[in-house]
Amino acid sequence: MLGSKSNRSGLLARRDVLRVGGLMGLGLTLPELIQTRLTAAGGSTFGKAKQVIMLFLHGGHPQQETFDPKPDGPQEVRGPFKAISTSVPGTQFCELLPQLSKHADKLAVVRSMTHGNTNHVQACLPAQTGHQHPETLRSRGDFPPNDTDFPPLGAVVDHLRGSGSSLPAWVRIGPLMRRSNGTTLHGQTPGFLGSGHSSFAVDQKLLGDDVEIEALKNPAGLDDVRLTERANLRRQFNSYTQQLQELGETQRLSPYFERAVSLLASRKTKAAFDLSQEKPELRQAYGQTEFGQRCLLARRLAEAGVPMINISYCHTPAGSWDTHSQNAKKMKDSLAPTLDQSVSALLTDLQQRAMLDETLVVINAEFGRTPAINKNQGRDHWPFVYSLALAGAGVQGGAVYGKSDKSAAYPLEKPRAPADMAATIYHLLGIDPATRIYDSAERPHSLIIGSPIEELLA
Repeated sequence: MLGSKSNRSGLLARRDVLRVGGLMGLGLTLPELIQTRLTAAGGSTFGKAKQVIMLFLHGGHPQQETFDPKPDGPQEVRGPFKAISTSVPGTQFCELLPQLSKHADKLAVVRSMTHGNTNHVQACLPAQTGHQHPETLRSRGDFPPNDTDFPPLGAVVDHLRGSGSSLPAWVRIGPLMRRSNGTTLHGQTPGFLGSGHSSFAVDQKLLGDDVEIEALKNPAGLDDVRLTERANLRRQFNSYTQQLQELGETQRLSPYFERAVSLLASRKTKAAFDLSQEKPELRQAYGQTEFGQRCLLARRLAEAGVPMINISYCHTPAGSWDTHSQNAKKMKDSLAPTLDQSVSALLTDLQQRAMLDETLVVINAEFGRTPAINKNQGRDHWPFVYSLALAGAGVQGGAVYGKSDKSAAYPLEKPRAPADMAATIYHLLGIDPATRIYDSAERPHSLIIGSPIEELLA
């Protein structure tokens, strides 16, 4: 546990500082002490990621039709698509990902992700936080998130670090993911860290030549100067109303209000969100789809210094990753080509801008799809083995970790849980594995409960 609540994300705990004098007497300087701590935490990959772009394929992408094809598997489970070679000798992807196969040397693929929860709503919590619901809740089916949930990575980054500028620390691009019954998927709200650590949401269409981000529009009649004046007046007012700020919700929302004003008044923020500054050719390269333009906007935000960006790829006009029917058709016609083009363009763009070494790209989901093809030619929920992929900051490109059986049904080698994936991402973000975060009752919680997948680290 780190020694100070105000510095829970620091490399040096208070006990380390107390040892500095003695260590220097042994010839160990402060920079060497820091390097020792880095080495203990996992070497040179610790803290490599300055920004994270999380692509969430809600519904669960089929491992067989993406990163773990089974060309020699049983005919009744392998599906109609072939496996193709990639830029990494001996590694194959599904033929539906021809462009991403050329980027396999940048990707680290985990083929042995596993857990036991088949419920979309609940399974999204460990996928985005590394923590499961208490066992008493797992039999409840769909239920809405609440303020006791463990917070996702974006809320944690916002809580521990912020963005260091007028830009938000955590941006969600795309709609709040919900089930058809209206239940919001878990892992998208700040949980016990409170509403002041919510994401800045861009929930609108991004196609078109002149896209204006609605969330950045000034309220009617307020220009940038007046917004700044209003923020100053608020600060003056707050200085005379400390007794009111002691009321919990007022105290929590005040910093959130200040940040909102800063966002609206910042030209840097508006420039970062301005897709019209991109060349038409580049926008075309990402694809004329909402997901493609979300990926392009994410690159702009990462370039501007936003540390955590979530992109939802859920329901589209052409369907959903929840392919209970016509899996092969939906994969071929829409889902796979959109993923293939957009993520390939993102990786190329980041590399050409010399950003990939400091930007972590994660292809994430709550689970995979069944080996068996059902009577509706679909694949159903399957958390028992699935594949995820990472690229960029600190990731060993070309790595394939773990192995599933011949039917892509269960791990054959090296099973890993969502807690381990979260631990890997936190490691790359440079967040100390001993970090504790506190709920509204000031109870401490271990942030990281899994182990980084070291074989994925460069």
